[in-house]
Amino acid sequence: MNLKKRRLVDLSVTLDNNPNNDPPPLRPHIDYMDHQEGWPEMEAMFPGLTIDQMPGEEAWAAERLQITTHSGTHMDAPWHYASTTDGGKPAYGIDELPLDWCLQPGVKLDFRDFPDGHVVTAQEVEDELRRIEHKLEPLEIVLVNTRAGSVFGQPEYLGAGVGLGREATLYLLERGVRVVGTDAWSWDAPFSYTRERYAASGDASIIWEGHKAGRDIGYGQMEKLANLDQLPPSGFTVSCFPYKIKHASAGFVRAVAIFEE
Repeated sequence: MNLKKRRLVDLSVTLDNNPNNDPPPLRPHIDYMDHQEGWPEMEAMFPGLTIDQMPGEEAWAAERLQITTHSGTHMDAPWHYASTTDGGKPAYGIDELPLDWCLQPGVKLDFRDFPDGHVVTAQEVEDELRRIEHKLEPLEIVLVNTRAGSVFGQPEYLGAGVGLGREATLYLLERGVRVVGTDAWSWDAPFSYTRERYAASGDASIIWEGHKAGRDIGYGQMEKLANLDQLPPSGFTVSCFPYKIKHASAGFVRAVAIFEE
């Protein structure tokens, strides 16, 4: 029997207490409990048990998390973008995202040469697709490689990378794409750049414009991906099933690229 070899590339960042990965109000916090600190819990569950009866005199280790559904690598649901989608229908939460969207062929668009804060246009998406000689197919998962992936965990991360604007996002969605992802903190341009543009123009339509495209066509959007620089433009499958949280605006994802070799 001739079995194909399979190679996996982890596209997810590690959730930790690094303060550089999120702005202050959204920073996760992990409290770690080792095998000795876990003893009071175990003792309470098994009356009469003593620590010396346990192998190595150890109980269990565990962690307590203070996080949001947008901590670490995650997928946004249409409910995150607005209360309605797809022509005024109620926006759905992450638990209602179709599963068949989350295991599909992947396409990588490389925008690392664009400056931080740049808002990618539909024409630039089309130019990149032409460069890699790829025609989009419905349900393909489009991953955007920006400079941000190279500085994850560093102080400059939150302001690094490009964003996809409304027209670029709709360009993908109108061709049947339903899941996208980026290695930047947000699908949109870093907020620091958008604040400057809004202050200068007063044009509120530029705020979160890529996200807000989800009011027109519902889609799942991954943020804080990793290792996109290791991917070719195509020829791989993306697995990115989100954690099932009732009507939540997002869910944690262990995104993986799968290569059949």
